[in-house]
Amino acid sequence: MSLLTVENLRIELALRSGPAPVIDDLSLSLEAGKTLSFVGESGCGKSMTALAIMGLLPDVGRVAHGSIRFDGDELTTLPDARLREIRGNDISMIFQEPMTSLNPVYTVGEQIAEVLRRHKSMSQRDALARAVDLLDSVRIPNAKSRVSAYPHEMSGGQRQRVMIAMALSCAPKLIIADEPTTALDVTVQAQIFELLRDLARDTGTALILITHDMGAVAEMADDVVVMYAGRAAEVGPVHAILKDPRHPYTQGLISCVPHLKADPTAAREELTEIPGIVPPLSAFGTDSCLFASRCAHVHDRCLERRPPAFPCPAGQAASCWLKEDT
Repeated sequence: MSLLTVENLRIELALRSGPAPVIDDLSLSLEAGKTLSFVGESGCGKSMTALAIMGLLPDVGRVAHGSIRFDGDELTTLPDARLREIRGNDISMIFQEPMTSLNPVYTVGEQIAEVLRRHKSMSQRDALARAVDLLDSVRIPNAKSRVSAYPHEMSGGQRQRVMIAMALSCAPKLIIADEPTTALDVTVQAQIFELLRDLARDTGTALILITHDMGAVAEMADDVVVMYAGRAAEVGPVHAILKDPRHPYTQGLISCVPHLKADPTAAREELTEIPGIVPPLSAFGTDSCLFASRCAHVHDRCLERRPPAFPCPAGQAASCWLKEDT
């Protein structure tokens, strides 16, 4: 049974020119203990989907159509009080930049303790003791002394570990990690991804990972949603999508990834690129393939009608008219 099910989701932003669909007809599911990864260029709707699941859409945004069901609850119709109970307790989110998410005037221990007091009704003493255990679990050295540190006294990698500890504090059923390694160096990025993978495996927590790192996707994800211009271009098992991508956009994303050569003296390969840019938000609701202007395989049908999701032999589904012919 799925822990999270999104069906035909449409999210609109109120612009001066009228409502614009930033997410258009998105469907996905996630089982308990599994990891689902969102990939795609900036502005394709990955973070907006995460905010909709959390019930944190901006004031100009609304769920215009569709369903978000989590553990039996329909999140789009829940009262605010019930959403606040779920948020942080059953669903937690790790944001991109911990320095802007952590309060600079409180110690990291106090901020973790606040979550525990709010959702678990712990005393301040018990909550701080639990904060030490959580910092230790995310591999922060000398957790007992670091619990009294302020965010500015910690490195970027340590601050991100604090955010992970905070997300884990109430033993949630689902954690959403929105590009959790932004602005971290490569070594620290690898450590954070390894930590998330180990914690998800050890605790049985489901994970939604939003990232541009295809290596992390290959290592961590069970399933992948490739987003383009607010729509799912390709959805399916990670092994199918990475080994046999069927949508031209997915093929382009994977071909852009650099590869290290075994022979350092070999000639360098030029990186390929996807020509053009993501269409403007005002075009997101167009009844055509939004990737058409950047696609080498475009034909008249792509410009006239939006392609449905065609099932592929490897197990994924690709929204491309080329798949109808195969």
